[in-house]
Amino acid sequence: MKNLILLVLLMLAGFSATAQKITVSGRVVGAAGEALPGSTVLERGTSNGTSTGSTGEFSLSVSPQATLTVQAIGFATQQIPLNGRTSVEVRLVAAAQDLNEVVVTGSRATEGRSNILTTAPVDVISAREIKAFAQTDVTQVLSFVAPSFQSSRQSISDGTDFVDPASLRGLGPDQVLVLVNGKRRHSQALVNINGTVGRGSVGTDLNVIPTASIKRIEVLREGAAALYGSDAIAGVINIQLKDDSTGVSTSALYGQTVESDGKTQQVDFNVGIGLNKRGFLDLSGQFLNRGYVNRALPDTSPLIYLGSNGGNYPATANTEQLRRDLKAQDDALVAANGFNRVDIRVGQSASRNFGGFLNGGYRLGQGFELYVAAGASYRTGRGPGFNRLPSQPAQSDLALFPNGFLPFINTTIYDQSAIVGLRRSVFGFAADLSNTFGRNELRYDIDGTVNASLPQGVTLNPTSFYAGRLAFRQNTTNLGFSRKFTGLGPLATLNVAFGGEFRVDNFQLGRGEYASYINGGRRVVTGFTAAGFPVFGPAAAGAQVFPGYQPQDEVDRSRTNVAGYVDLESDITEKLLLRAAGRAENYSDFGGNFSGQVAARFSIIDGLALRGSVGNGFRAPSLQQRYFTNTSTQFVSGLPNQVLTVNNDNPIVRNSFTPGGAGQQGFGVAPLKQETSTNYGAGLTARVARTITLTVDAYLIDIADRIVLSSQFAKTNAVGAPPVTIVDQILDGRDVSRVQFFANAVNTRTRGLDIVANERLTLGPKSRLTLTAAANLNETVVRSFNSSSTTINNDQTVGTGNLQNTLFDRQQRTRLENGNPRSKVNLSANYGYGIFSIEARTVRFGEIQFKDADPARSFLDQTFAAKWITDLTFSAQLIKQVGLTVGASNLFNVYPDKFIQNPRNNEFNFSADPNQSYISTLDNTNRGRFVYPANQFGFTGAYYFVRVNVTLP
Repeated sequence: MKNLILLVLLMLAGFSATAQKITVSGRVVGAAGEALPGSTVLERGTSNGTSTGSTGEFSLSVSPQATLTVQAIGFATQQIPLNGRTSVEVRLVAAAQDLNEVVVTGSRATEGRSNILTTAPVDVISAREIKAFAQTDVTQVLSFVAPSFQSSRQSISDGTDFVDPASLRGLGPDQVLVLVNGKRRHSQALVNINGTVGRGSVGTDLNVIPTASIKRIEVLREGAAALYGSDAIAGVINIQLKDDSTGVSTSALYGQTVESDGKTQQVDFNVGIGLNKRGFLDLSGQFLNRGYVNRALPDTSPLIYLGSNGGNYPATANTEQLRRDLKAQDDALVAANGFNRVDIRVGQSASRNFGGFLNGGYRLGQGFELYVAAGASYRTGRGPGFNRLPSQPAQSDLALFPNGFLPFINTTIYDQSAIVGLRRSVFGFAADLSNTFGRNELRYDIDGTVNASLPQGVTLNPTSFYAGRLAFRQNTTNLGFSRKFTGLGPLATLNVAFGGEFRVDNFQLGRGEYASYINGGRRVVTGFTAAGFPVFGPAAAGAQVFPGYQPQDEVDRSRTNVAGYVDLESDITEKLLLRAAGRAENYSDFGGNFSGQVAARFSIIDGLALRGSVGNGFRAPSLQQRYFTNTSTQFVSGLPNQVLTVNNDNPIVRNSFTPGGAGQQGFGVAPLKQETSTNYGAGLTARVARTITLTVDAYLIDIADRIVLSSQFAKTNAVGAPPVTIVDQILDGRDVSRVQFFANAVNTRTRGLDIVANERLTLGPKSRLTLTAAANLNETVVRSFNSSSTTINNDQTVGTGNLQNTLFDRQQRTRLENGNPRSKVNLSANYGYGIFSIEARTVRFGEIQFKDADPARSFLDQTFAAKWITDLTFSAQLIKQVGLTVGASNLFNVYPDKFIQNPRNNEFNFSADPNQSYISTLDNTNRGRFVYPANQFGFTGAYYFVRVNVTLP
């Protein structure tokens, strides 16, 4: 591969030089001389452009004879011929005219198009919109701005507490491709294995990118595997970095919730540096400190110190009076020891993030242009697990924790990326050679906990552990060519693009320290016989809350991928635009794939057009899905379980099952293969009275062989007892109670509708009004199951215990179909007058559902109603260099519906009747403490903030 790159470089160097470029700089102002930040400056006939800074300044590398197209919301567009000039001031005149952002995502054409002139729907989120409200990280910004995008912070879900799972058009986190400056970005190291949305998926950690570094975000709402390759089933998110050559801007934010928690401090900066009129270097950095939020309610366990089985009454307390007496004794111990019944933390975790990015370009001469982009992030997080009561000796060391303990998971996320590339014209083609490297690592350190299986009383057992790490890295080399032809026979224009890509992926899992996973052999009293003799059982092995990765879990696996693509786009006539694309790929681990797409846009009349597309795509199984293995503590119906996640190559997954057979018995699951999709889209675009734009786009996405993390197959026999069921025999001899694995198990259909309407009005020389209404409606259904498991398919067990019912149970199906809102509506308004502006936004998050895995427990099923969340900000430009913004997010302190709590789940339930007595597993509140679902919009409540912006020319 190195020889190929060297050959290409030598070939490019041998061609004649093209015309030298110049750097033109200047300002864009209004009729009264006021700065127009956020204006678009584009080299006409190309996709080369930039946006103006806070004082209207810009800098752009262009041809000496270029013509600049300058646009701003509410102003008439101007065409400025340069004729060799390197400095211009552009004065725009107010006009009742709409500005449609020029986009480059979704096409490899040499010229950008307005987002209502493309064959596919594209949302554009500007730098101003990113900073307009209280959200400080990319996933939260997108979730409130783009209705088709959904992400909410999770709670008590191990690593998923710190890396937000995100969804586009109702699909999974790993079915949307992320680009930075048009180049593929690496995915996160974490695979989500707990009970959250995105369970079993590997997404991309968008929050490592500082918002200060972002010029704009383009969200392509269409399958684009034929253009970009694997993962682009739902669409593409392209983050364009700032490319200023002048100016300094910085901002500082402080905010907190109405409950005085969730305190946030953010400081960021952006610096544009000109490089001797031959290029630019844009530097950005961010510090973000986010405090934790706690919305837990008091523990309903009747007994904290004297109870059994999660704080319940022991069997000897078999009358109401005995229970009242025992609780009185326990309450006295609670008071004497200062025990707080709000004994867990439910809400967003604490996080601290340091990040920086650079983006640069430089003309080397001989027609070559060098470009670079690089970023690094260091993020720490601290989140809780579920607490261990002092009455749970099998999970504790009472000498160290006489009052029980709340364990914490501490994460450190390292992320690095770099893009290096060369551009020049070759035989009339724009040639682009680049290499993109990315790496993401997640380290786990656990504290405030104990390995209960270690001997106690002899030595002081450790209370903190290094539990291991996950790492993913990716290197992608691209070579692409594009050219626009005009006057080719009957074709008005023809844009031809083709190229190739070589990619290397690597996934690593490193073990934790010995004490974090070892089974020390300690045994504890787990009960008593009828005669009163104690019954002993094993204490829980490994660090409580997160047992460390074990030596047998370690992995270091790589794969390669070679791809080639062709993209053709033509204005057949002034009314008809056609595009066709194809991409062939070959992966070293599972083989090849071909994706294709055709798309069209037809202008019916001026301002009204139809567009549509049909294509097929795919998603390669991630290395994490194929090779990840671990044992984790997960709470099922409020009770802790040791859950084994096994990788796809493990004999437990791959081997078949033979009753009474020798060797490791297994589920007989086939190797993971790619998901395949068929995408259909049809839409309408309209411009009304030159100030209103409307787009309506419908879509249908069929996905076959979708990779999911199975439901948990549970053992029925106690440790040491003879195996009874198939699962008992498969897990025989292992100190776990449940097992789960990845499989191409379901086929789904997603269909939906996106609607976006904008109106931008100039009300006077100093006042402007922008109105936006947008909505996404989506529905995902599981159409069928396609288990490749011989063990599961051949199971003859009658009833819900049948393995076919367990492979993907009703809880997992509901999480996939209704775990995220099926609808979202965004209404916003921005009004500016002189130095003041006010911005209001309200977002309707649609309903979500929960269903229990067991149909016999369908009484736990619940639908959570749709809710409106309203944000409001006031801004003032105090002086030319300083701006102030104050505002509120979730102004009316709205929370999701609560989980229904069973009346028997009550601390003061003293009944001894088995049909009326205390029980906490008849609802989903985990002993009354965890009462809100996280998947709609979180449950932080009202949040208030102030932000100061400083800009210097």
